[in-house]
Amino acid sequence: MDHKAFEHLVRRLELDSHASPAAFRRKVFAISIAAYVVLFGALGGLLALFAFAMQWAYESERTFTTIKVGLFGLFLLPLIFVVLRVMLTRLERPTGRALERAEAPKLFEILDKLHSKLKGPRIDHVLVTDDYNAAICQHARFGILGGNRNYLMVGLPYLLGSTPKEMLATLAHEYGHLCGNHGKAAAWVYRQRRLFVNIYEHVEDSAEDSVISAALAGALKRFFPYYSAYTFVLARQQEYEADSTATDMAGRTANAHGLVRDHLLGSWVGRKFWSKMYEHADRAERPPFMPFSSMRMAFRANYDEWACKPALDAAWAEPSGVDDTHPCLRERLDAIGAAPALPEPVEVSAADVMLASGVCKKLEAELDKQWWDANARGWTERYRHVTRSQLRIRELSAQALSKLSVVDLQELATLKLEFEGTEAAKPVVQEQLKRPGGPYPKATLIYGRVLLAEGNRNGVDHLRQAALDDPNLLNEAAQRGYHYLLEKEGEDSANLWWSSVVPEEEAA
Repeated sequence: MDHKAFEHLVRRLELDSHASPAAFRRKVFAISIAAYVVLFGALGGLLALFAFAMQWAYESERTFTTIKVGLFGLFLLPLIFVVLRVMLTRLERPTGRALERAEAPKLFEILDKLHSKLKGPRIDHVLVTDDYNAAICQHARFGILGGNRNYLMVGLPYLLGSTPKEMLATLAHEYGHLCGNHGKAAAWVYRQRRLFVNIYEHVEDSAEDSVISAALAGALKRFFPYYSAYTFVLARQQEYEADSTATDMAGRTANAHGLVRDHLLGSWVGRKFWSKMYEHADRAERPPFMPFSSMRMAFRANYDEWACKPALDAAWAEPSGVDDTHPCLRERLDAIGAAPALPEPVEVSAADVMLASGVCKKLEAELDKQWWDANARGWTERYRHVTRSQLRIRELSAQALSKLSVVDLQELATLKLEFEGTEAAKPVVQEQLKRPGGPYPKATLIYGRVLLAEGNRNGVDHLRQAALDDPNLLNEAAQRGYHYLLEKEGEDSANLWWSSVVPEEEAA
C-alpha cells in the first residue's frame, strides 16, 4: 500500500470513527486481538503439528515413514523458532540520562500526584534527553508477552523552554496515555500499536536472514498497513483525550500556551538553533559556546524570531497529516476551546522549579560534553575543509577564467556552489561547458542546479544529461529534479520525470 492509498484509508476511517466512535473502537480492538490470535494460533498450530509428527514417527513401525515424518517435524522447528522470535522480540530500551528523585523532587512529586489522581501505572524510570520533546514509553521486555516498564523521557531543552504550568500540562498529557481515560481497551491498543510498529520494523530488518523470515515479513507487509491505519485513527482520538486530561490538570490557558510554544519553539530549535550552532564550525576550530549551556539565553534572545505572528499564522495553517498521530495545532486548540495566542517569554523555567539546586547546570555540562564528544571530529574536519576551500577559491579566483584548466574550472565551480551559491558558480561552469573535450557531467549537473535556482525548467534537462553521462550522478540528479518538479508542477509531473530518468531496475 503506497502513501496515497494509506492516507485515503485513514481519511475514510476517520469519518467512520466520527460517525460511530464506540463501534469504531470495538472494530480496532477486534483487529488488535486478531493480531494476537494469528500469532498465538500460528505458534499453537505449529507446536501441535510438531508434537503430532514426533508421536507418529515414534509409533510408526516403518523405517521409511519414520524418517519422512521425523524430517517433517524437524522442518517445523525453524518455523516455530521464527514465530517465537517475533513474539519475544526484545526492543531497545529508551535511552537517556537517568534522573533520580533527589535530583528532581518537584517533578517526581507531580508524577506521584498524577498517579494518585488518574489511577494509572507508576513511572519506573525518568530519563533526561537532549531533544526538545517529552514522551512516555512502555518498554516491553518480552515482546507481546509483556513485562512492561514505563519510561518518561524529558528533554532538557524542553525543561528550559517551558513554564512550570506548561510542563505540568505536558506531563499530564503523556501520563494520560497510560491511564484509563481512553478506556482500558483503547489504552491497551495504544500501547500495543507502538509495540507492533517496532516488531514490524524488526521483522522487516531481518527479512533477508532466511526464506522463512522473508515469508513472514511479506505476510506482515500485507496486514500491517490496515492494522496501522485503524490504530492510527484511534491513536489520534487519544491525543485529543490526552489534551483534555492536560487541560483538566493544568488549565486551558497553560495547556494552550504550552501547545503553541511546543510547536513554535520546537520548530525553531530544529530549523535554526542547531544550524546556527554548526555554522560556527566554518569560522572557529572550537565552538565559541556550548549548546545546552547557552539554550536558555538563546530561547530568550531569539524570542521575537520564533514567537511572532507569521510563525503562528503558518503553524495555524498547517493541516493534520498521516505521518504523525498528533493532530495539527489548530485542531488541538479548537478541541480544548482555546484561541491561538503567542506565549510570553519564560521568566522562570520548568527546569528552575522541577530540578534541585545545581542539577540543571550539571545536566547542561553533561549533555554539552556528550555532544562535543560525538561532534568534535566532524567539527574539526569541517573547519579544516572550509579553511582549505576558501584559500583555494582565492587562489583560483586570482586568475582569469580563460586561463584556468578544465580541472581547475570544475574545482572552482564546485567550491563556489558550496560556499557562495549558484549565482557565483554560474560564470565558472559556463566557461567550462564551452571548452572542447566534453562531456563534463559534473559541470552539467551544476549548471542544471543553477538554472533551477533561477526558476528555469530547462535545468531538469541538464540534470538528466548529467545522469546519462555519469551514472554516479544519477541519484543526486534524480532527487533534485524530482523535488523541483514536485514543488513547481505537482506529484504527477515529478513522478513522470523520475521514471524517465531512473532505470526500472534502479527504481525497483
